[in-house]
Amino acid sequence: MLTEPRSGRLAAWGNALLAGFASPDDAVLAIVGEDAVHRVEGLPGESAPVGLSLALGRLRTLGVTGLRVALPAPGHPLGLSGPPEFNARALEAEEAAVCHGAAFGLVPRLYEAGPEGDVHAEVVWHVLPVREAPPADVPSLGEAERELAEALREATVVLAKLDVAGSGPVADAAIDAYRARAERGREVLAPGYPPRAVRVLELAQRVGLLVSLAYDRGHGGAVSASEMAARGEALRPVERTARRAQVAAYNSFVEERERGGR
Repeated sequence: MLTEPRSGRLAAWGNALLAGFASPDDAVLAIVGEDAVHRVEGLPGESAPVGLSLALGRLRTLGVTGLRVALPAPGHPLGLSGPPEFNARALEAEEAAVCHGAAFGLVPRLYEAGPEGDVHAEVVWHVLPVREAPPADVPSLGEAERELAEALREATVVLAKLDVAGSGPVADAAIDAYRARAERGREVLAPGYPPRAVRVLELAQRVGLLVSLAYDRGHGGAVSASEMAARGEALRPVERTARRAQVAAYNSFVEERERGGR
């Protein structure tokens, strides 16, 4: 969770485009980000991969009115609704975007090429049928915010005792990089999202960063097997809660529209 999931960018800016809050050019530029190019494969009526702008327009004509995010992990099908083939592909990629208004889902596959130091990434989104059903285990924004705050408080106490809180030069560099991105005015979400969604996503991303740093530090001061187990038990629910909050933030655009909020 150190970086924004590509499905998050696709859903956020796809939603802004579909709702008229962003132009096609701005949406595509934001979705691609630092990647070289994104293409979409498997669209009905298309025999070959197409560009993002054409794909988003085609999805609109197929009835898509919004996009949700899924961030599944083993044993936790977060944001998924089936069928098994789509779930398996999304679990392998650890993410997916799920259409609202038409039974399609998009799973990214990353291709990297180029010499060391000049590697460029190309992404192909594979369109697959999905089951029209409520996504698994996605909380409301309010629930996500409360859960995240509580989990963070509980884990901080345990991690401090085990000496695995993020510290040292590697952790400091990662935190500095995070702050630099924020200070550059990075848009956390696309136009049209409620302020609470921005707040929840920012907190979820920061919590995810701290969890990643805690894992990256190795065993820290947790020298016994029982202490290492305690550290894992402390980190796993926090990481799970942060992923749930991230999905709730991205999906809030569609949820609000469903409730008639727009």
